[in-house]
Amino acid sequence: MRVFVTGATGFIGSAIIPELINAGHKVIGLARSDAGARSLVEAGAQAHRGDLEDVESLRSGAAMSDGVIHCAFIHDFSKYQENCEIDRRAIEVLGSALASSGRPLVVTSGTAGLAPGRLGTEEDAFIPGFPRVSEQAGDSVAERGVRVSAVRLPPSVHDRSKHGLVTMMIALAGEKGISAYVGDGLNRWPAVHRLDAAHLFCLALEKGSANARYHAVAEEGVPLREIAEVIGRRLNVPVVAKSPEEAADHFGFLAFFVGVDAPTSSAQTQERLGWRPTQTGLIPDLEHAEL
Repeated sequence: MRVFVTGATGFIGSAIIPELINAGHKVIGLARSDAGARSLVEAGAQAHRGDLEDVESLRSGAAMSDGVIHCAFIHDFSKYQENCEIDRRAIEVLGSALASSGRPLVVTSGTAGLAPGRLGTEEDAFIPGFPRVSEQAGDSVAERGVRVSAVRLPPSVHDRSKHGLVTMMIALAGEKGISAYVGDGLNRWPAVHRLDAAHLFCLALEKGSANARYHAVAEEGVPLREIAEVIGRRLNVPVVAKSPEEAADHFGFLAFFVGVDAPTSSAQTQERLGWRPTQTGLIPDLEHAEL
């Protein structure tokens, strides 16, 4: 299968490329720069120049493929709504190129805010006030004969170099000289190693059902206090509890995420696709990371 991958040079996309190639697929990766294009060629993929706002590059990349994995996103949270709209338009363009063909399109979503306070499952839809734009856009293009599925990523997709939102907690702890959590810190975040996540994207492309949601979750819930304690120990800074009222001032936009209890299951995903996460967990990666 010829697979077009957006975000191909990113943290997760760069792990998806070898997964696809090792599974026998030919990969076309979207590249914004000459350096990105070179890295794709070195990895054994074909480079396709463009970006998320270049409609023609997205359309032509999808048109020449047998399937698309869309994992690109502009991670500038100061322009979050604007970037969500860019994501929506990109999915609509990719979907239009695949329309009426039954070719698969795998989009990327998230588990954060899915079912606060209880174990979230693949059956849960987004909650009011916390829309999953990629899933909404995916539902829209599915009506045009595209086999769309969504891979939901947890707040921490990690290895020993990066850790998702935990990386922001580390930076904040270094800046403010304390590693903080909210309340009793027993609220939980799901987590997955980036190599396990990459494998799931490949399985979703090959075996995914139309309109399915898959959870890239290896650990259902790691307590935030445990995460904060590892950060504090590694940075040699105090570990401090913040009240919900203090959280906004300390964490900024991260306050919602750091305070939410969001355990998430991947039981259905594992059953349906035969996905079995095998990589190290979040805490061991943090223990051995270069902070």
